[in-house]
Amino acid sequence: MKRIATAALSVVLLATAGCTNDGGGGNNSGSANVPGVTDTEIVVGTHMPLTGPAAGGYSKIAPATKAYFDYVNANGGVHGRKITYKIKDDGYNPANTQTVVRELVLQDKVFAVLNGLGTPTHTGVLDFLKTNRVPDLFVASGSRSWNQADKYPGTFGFNPDYTVEGKILGTYIKENLAGKKTCFLGQDDDFGRDSLAGVEKVLGAVAAKESYVTSNPNVGPQMGALKAAGCEVVVLATVPGFTALSIGTAAKIAFKPQFVVSNVGADPTTVGKALGAGAPLLEGVVATNYLPLNTDDANPWIQLFKKVNAEHNGNAEFDNNIVYGMSVGYLFVQALQAAGKDVTRDKLLEAVTKNGFQGPGLVPLRFSATDHSGYGGAQLTKVEGGKAVFFGTPYTTDDAEGPVTAYQGQAVTPPQSGVPTA
Repeated sequence: MKRIATAALSVVLLATAGCTNDGGGGNNSGSANVPGVTDTEIVVGTHMPLTGPAAGGYSKIAPATKAYFDYVNANGGVHGRKITYKIKDDGYNPANTQTVVRELVLQDKVFAVLNGLGTPTHTGVLDFLKTNRVPDLFVASGSRSWNQADKYPGTFGFNPDYTVEGKILGTYIKENLAGKKTCFLGQDDDFGRDSLAGVEKVLGAVAAKESYVTSNPNVGPQMGALKAAGCEVVVLATVPGFTALSIGTAAKIAFKPQFVVSNVGADPTTVGKALGAGAPLLEGVVATNYLPLNTDDANPWIQLFKKVNAEHNGNAEFDNNIVYGMSVGYLFVQALQAAGKDVTRDKLLEAVTKNGFQGPGLVPLRFSATDHSGYGGAQLTKVEGGKAVFFGTPYTTDDAEGPVTAYQGQAVTPPQSGVPTA
């Protein structure tokens, strides 16, 4: 009898869950019972390092996304709804991330989590978001963990994955710095490991490799080891603060390799500010980008984002973090529009999977039923006169054995209103 009662209770609980779930399982024909959605509002949320070791630069991303949403709201919203963006500070601490994401889902009842930042932080909430059937869109990291369509059907990336980027950086080194002893310093998580995997797919094993943890702001031993190994090229898979620490520490010990840096840690404004008087040390640093550069005033996307920044973001110092945040906002608005007026979580995920998005990216987004990674490549940059400038052409590749190939696609301009149309 106990077994029968337990089974009956399980059926009731499952039935209740099916009736109250969010439309993420296709149980609702409209938006009436979807968490975070009313006739006039859509509530989404994110976790971001507003404080802590990754706050430099990254703390500007979510406010920029919110500013773009405020701009869209001022122009009528999406299908008559205004977007509310709840931003929670996790300090780049995985334990904090789990706490604030639970708050977003269970207390704030967000419709989706958007652009949660960080490889070590976001990895810890994948299963929770899946269990609660919350769309987990455009994660702010290039970890390959987001591209697991079978295991995490609701999670999609945004950045080019770090292995793709590593292959592009490795190709640059192979073609331009051949014969130089190449070494690596990376974050001690999937960020560093995935980036190293990409570099080594092209170059073979690097001469020396070191890692760091964000809780220890000292890379003296690592840079000393790389100098002792005779490294002439050092690839950095580092967040901005640790890019500055690495380059500054190298200068202090008279170590002058060619630095080749992951996009996520290479914004000259952010890193230069962290270096202070040592900002000129950035001259000649090679990196990548896949979005327009903040200094390209002739670019219509930069013109749009500067306008939004002035009107809705307190005219914050305009850097590539702001370009990134607004690009995420533009993409999310397109996804909402494509999902339709009677939006559900399922419809949103179907819209993202269908892809076809147009935006500021230099290469295409790869979203499909089997590919949940973000942008499929990047273009190389070099710091000249304190500014990053593009050189060469954009490249695309995969995270496996595919070649690194030049991409010849056409640039897209924003609509005159600055708000995408479905």
